[in-house]
Amino acid sequence: MTLRLDLVPALSKPELLAAPVVDALSKLPDADAIQVAPIDPELADTAAFCEAYDVTLEQSANCVIVLGKPAGVYAACVVLATTRADVNGAVRRLLATRKASFAPMDDAVGISGMQYGGITPIGLPSDWPVYVDSRVLAVPSAVIGSGIRGSKIVLPGALIASLPGATVIENLALESL
Repeated sequence: MTLRLDLVPALSKPELLAAPVVDALSKLPDADAIQVAPIDPELADTAAFCEAYDVTLEQSANCVIVLGKPAGVYAACVVLATTRADVNGAVRRLLATRKASFAPMDDAVGISGMQYGGITPIGLPSDWPVYVDSRVLAVPSAVIGSGIRGSKIVLPGALIASLPGATVIENLALESL
C-alpha cells in the first residue's frame, strides 16, 4: 500500500526527530531502512493522522509506556492501532509486578525525552524493555512516532523486533472492541 507521506531517509532530517531518536538511529545497522515524514502536529494522534494521511490503522503502530508497581519498572509496548496493549494481563506478567498501568504522561515525556503523542520505541532508555506484539512484524511499512508530534517514522514492522531491548510477544495486545 502506498503511503501519502513525503518520506525521506530518517537520518537526513534530524530536525524531524527527537534527540534520543537521532542518537539511537545513528547506532542502528538498519537505519537506512527507516524513513521519516513531516506531518501536522495537530494530527499526530492515531485516528486523526490516519484519516488525514490515508494511512490504515493496520499500518499504524502505537508505542505506549507502562509502569509496573510497586517496583517502579518502566517498559514500552508496541502494538498495532487495531489493538490495545494488554496492560493488566500480559504486560503485568512480563514485568513481574503486582500492578501495571500506563505511565503518567509527565513521567513518560520527561524520562524518554520525547513528546507525548510521538513516543517511539527507538531511543528509549536502555534499561526499559521494549515488548513488541507479534502482529507488528507482519506490517511491511509500519508507521510509528518519531519522538515529536510533527513527524512520523516508517519502517518495516520486523525491524522493530531488532531494536535494542526488544522482545516479540505473542498476544501482547488484545483486539480493540
